[in-house]
Amino acid sequence: MLRGKKAVIFDMDGSLVDSMWIWPEVDRLYMEKYGLTPPDTFQKDIEGMSYTETAQYFVDTFDALHRTVEQVKDEWRDMTIELYATKVFPKPGAVEFLDAMKGNGVLLGIATSNNREIAETALLARGLMKYFDSVRTSCEVSAGKPAPDVYLKVAQDLHVRPDECLVFEDIPNGILAGKNAGMEVCAVDDEFSKADEPEKKRLADYFIRDFYEIMNHTYEQCGKDK
Repeated sequence: MLRGKKAVIFDMDGSLVDSMWIWPEVDRLYMEKYGLTPPDTFQKDIEGMSYTETAQYFVDTFDALHRTVEQVKDEWRDMTIELYATKVFPKPGAVEFLDAMKGNGVLLGIATSNNREIAETALLARGLMKYFDSVRTSCEVSAGKPAPDVYLKVAQDLHVRPDECLVFEDIPNGILAGKNAGMEVCAVDDEFSKADEPEKKRLADYFIRDFYEIMNHTYEQCGKDK
């Protein structure tokens, strides 16, 4: 999995840290506050979108929501930042894996769809910021996932070629973003995307249930051609 790789790039939510559980509750409370009814396709519609793109989706989709994109983003930040500081923890084996990569001279990056302030809050609260040579959000590039932009931006920061990068992602559109960037992708098990596991394995090059599997060499090789 790591042969020939000079950099490892992580999606944050659901891949590096266990945090995807926060957002369905935030969405529920926010919609309840403004009396909004989500379309049946809501979760698939927003999958992989940047923080800003998702806020724009809310403004465009819900006629009853008389808020600007910036107001929506600020409200979500205020609703979630304490949870990220106090209730979000690394995935099993993640810290040990980061230590091993850093010790081997592998460059490390974050490519998240989340808000920068929220992302930095989570990383700082768990002492993870020190590991990363680049932290980028999809709001800082032209398009969110499945577009490759944020992954290519991190690779550019790290001065490595896409084929020298290994990506960790937990949702199909994130996996596609890594693949569209020309990178190998390891799918990460997450309760939030459990129903998508067959698709994740079809799209990705590898699959893990925790980061110990990499160090123990018990990860799964997958993908439609494997």
